[in-house]
Amino acid sequence: MKNFISAHDVKDIDSLVKSALAYKANPLKDKELGAHKRIGMLFLNPSMRTRLSTQIAAQNLGADAIVFNVDKEGWALEFEEEAIMSGNKVEHVKDAAPIMGNYFDILCIRTFPSLKNKEEDYSELYINQFVKYSGIPVVSLESSTLHPLQSLTDIITITEVLGAGEAARASGPSTGSAPAGRRPKIVLTWAPHVKALPQAVANSFSQWVNAWGQAGRQIDFVITHPEDYELDPQFTQGATITHNQNEALEDADFVYVKNWSTFTDYGKIYCNDPEWMLTQDKLKQTNNAKVMHCLPVRRNVELSDEILDSPSSIVTQEASNRVWAAQAVLADLLKR
Repeated sequence: MKNFISAHDVKDIDSLVKSALAYKANPLKDKELGAHKRIGMLFLNPSMRTRLSTQIAAQNLGADAIVFNVDKEGWALEFEEEAIMSGNKVEHVKDAAPIMGNYFDILCIRTFPSLKNKEEDYSELYINQFVKYSGIPVVSLESSTLHPLQSLTDIITITEVLGAGEAARASGPSTGSAPAGRRPKIVLTWAPHVKALPQAVANSFSQWVNAWGQAGRQIDFVITHPEDYELDPQFTQGATITHNQNEALEDADFVYVKNWSTFTDYGKIYCNDPEWMLTQDKLKQTNNAKVMHCLPVRRNVELSDEILDSPSSIVTQEASNRVWAAQAVLADLLKR
């Protein structure tokens, strides 16, 4: 990899997943790889799991991780080319990014969409300008349209659960999670929320699962949402899309729950039907499906307590795997 911005930057997803699980088994096996290396982490909006997991991953590799909250501690940055900087923007990315390139060996950046201007958000101007001007590998810690570290984590977690299921079947009765001879069914379902959220996690999950399938992994991928909540087709092509949640959930092995705002009439909430919240009763239609969510989650709005506090939920396992996803990505870039 030269950068880690989307699934398209990864030549072999299964190989990267294997690397992540190897780090989970032995976190310090490459503890000298990052010696005398610095990882810059720039945040233009808040973070918890992404920030902490990436810092831990860098430390496991022996690298120094330096965090800078641009939105709170730095000058307001200008990203537009040929801008006349007579407003509140103090420094241009063309001046800041090359300096970051001299300070750090890898630059990690987290941005967030405005949800007001689709063309501006989907241009990914902020992260692309850092790629253009920093001169070093750039890792997305979430951008306006994608969250690749989260999606890699999701694939790692699904792989891990499928592997555990195969081991269990080899030693005893079937325990669900895609019986032998059947392709695992992965469902991404929209959920209600109290405010409009970006499409980044849903876009990214769709992109990664589709890329995983195109690379030879045998899966059935279904996306379900109310009418008017279609995602950008560039990310969903290859998935089956339905507005019937019950139909989508039938025989599912994994159910990924996430809210997103409208894409066509950008950044809106049209429907907030609480009937779309996943419950144990709905899970009865699945193949003892494991339930996933990127967190943070609005309990009893997006997901019910009965789901989150049940054995069906793997959200803690999923979030914990963020360390190994970040470690696999940083290690790959450090080896270049």
